[in-house]
Amino acid sequence: MSEPRSPWTFAGTPGRDDQRQDELTLVAGTAFCISSVSGDIVPGAVHGLFYRDTRFLSGWRVLIDGEVTEPLSVINEDPFSARFICRAPPPSGRADSTLLILRSRTVGEGMREELVIRNLGASVVSARLTLLVEADFAHLFDVKDRHVAPGPAPDLTCSRSVLLLSSVGAEPQRALSMTLPAGAVTEPGVVTIDVEIPGRSEWAHRFDFGVTMGAGPGPLRRSAATRSLMEEASAGLRRWKQGITAISASDPALDQALAQGVEDIGALRMIAPDGSGGSVVAAGAPWFMALFGRDSLITAWMTLPLDPTLAANTLAILARHQGKTVNIQTEEEPGRILHEMRWGLTHPGVEETGSIYYGSVDASPLFVMLLGEATRWGLDPGLAVDLIPSADRVLEWVETRGDLDGDGFVEYHRSSDAGLANQGWKDSWDGINFSDGRVAEVPIALCEVQGYVYAAYLARARLARLFGERDTVTHYEEKARALKAAFNRSFWLPERGYFAVGLDCEKAPIDSLTSNLGHCLWTGIIDEEKAPAVARWLMSPEMFSGWGLRTLSRKMGAYNPVSYHNGSVWPHDTAICAAGLS
Repeated sequence: MSEPRSPWTFAGTPGRDDQRQDELTLVAGTAFCISSVSGDIVPGAVHGLFYRDTRFLSGWRVLIDGEVTEPLSVINEDPFSARFICRAPPPSGRADSTLLILRSRTVGEGMREELVIRNLGASVVSARLTLLVEADFAHLFDVKDRHVAPGPAPDLTCSRSVLLLSSVGAEPQRALSMTLPAGAVTEPGVVTIDVEIPGRSEWAHRFDFGVTMGAGPGPLRRSAATRSLMEEASAGLRRWKQGITAISASDPALDQALAQGVEDIGALRMIAPDGSGGSVVAAGAPWFMALFGRDSLITAWMTLPLDPTLAANTLAILARHQGKTVNIQTEEEPGRILHEMRWGLTHPGVEETGSIYYGSVDASPLFVMLLGEATRWGLDPGLAVDLIPSADRVLEWVETRGDLDGDGFVEYHRSSDAGLANQGWKDSWDGINFSDGRVAEVPIALCEVQGYVYAAYLARARLARLFGERDTVTHYEEKARALKAAFNRSFWLPERGYFAVGLDCEKAPIDSLTSNLGHCLWTGIIDEEKAPAVARWLMSPEMFSGWGLRTLSRKMGAYNPVSYHNGSVWPHDTAICAAGLS
């Protein structure tokens, strides 16, 4: 049994590609490029230059005298640029080639690639350079699921040494431009240049790829691809590093890990996708370079010591797009915090406004949790006051649509087959199961979600205390106490010594041993006398791999260490559990 395909239900990795080579991903904000280690973007693979969830460049290959180049090495010193070092295949009858191919690539709002063909020999070399260029303007969802349907060939125009490929019949219109060297001969999909390179010399050209996206009829909005992308990206990363907390450690391994963490967070920063300004953190490269409610909130929480502005920006943009109405397709509900925000979604059955999907049960309480924690870390009191109405709408959602049966626990049940079947952080279709391996049936009340709601109540009480709302303090402290007592009664499995991962559609405890319990330790919803038993289970050989905590005990029926959520190790999950254990 498997879940039906929908735009939102991607289950981890792209479909199988039997021709797959080693790959390199470059990322800069909402743009990223996946290619082979030779630098080639191979059609039919999941390669491409992507911007705002659209693949603009689906094929980009360099051939010398009709032959693909041979990769030698890749130099990749920052997230958004790389240098690919290749050689041309040796001519027939010769052991070695004298042509070295250097491709220096930078990704931004578009892509820049400087191509250098260096003649290492003493004699003149004549060669035909063939560039294979393709643009399919496919949506990221289709590419990663390997369901790109053949579409009309793009319009091709060439003027003033610029090749322009434009989408046909698509709204919004998209286009890819590419600068050409003198003497280039163009035809659909192919650019040919005859080059003659003296001995110990080189031929070079800088290719600028511009991406354009229009909102409908009228002129296209042009990107800044022709600006100096390398300098722009480097300067932005440098400015960010200069403005954040400097963190170091005396232990060299820990110091290196911290430095790498800063680099990775810097690479995942993106300008708020609604154009409001300020940077937020995308969920992950390459397929999740988008704002995700849960992921961005948790990352913002974890990076409060490093850069608290990430939390402020994340809260502000999520509040702006908080649910206002009921939409069955996108699962929007009044007060609900979004699950993910995408660009230009055009899947059948999803309305034009459906680029925001709300099918998350945990992003909403996490929003209130982060607002309370960020305020403790010095969030601008004015912004905190502005965001409290959004927090109150979240808590209203928690107690109404989040708890439709009125049992005091927040459950999830998708409203459309296009949505996620499981709406907690383990959102694969089979991610919540019993100890014997049976998949639990919805509606499901997850243990960690009750912990998040408990912590959200306490966060709202702290905010009320800060701003002198005495009645509100009492109200939410009492709700937190009641929820904690109910949770410890209903979720505790005394015969096992741990908590159920959830309650199923019949309110039966889902009895598998999972890492979700560590999240409950983190939020404090577990009674103090039960916490040591939970800690022992989490650190037992069943759960602790040595590299991190397994998402599911290796003695459970659904255990699979290479699955998405049934035994794999997730760093953020282990980090939350470590915080709970501490």
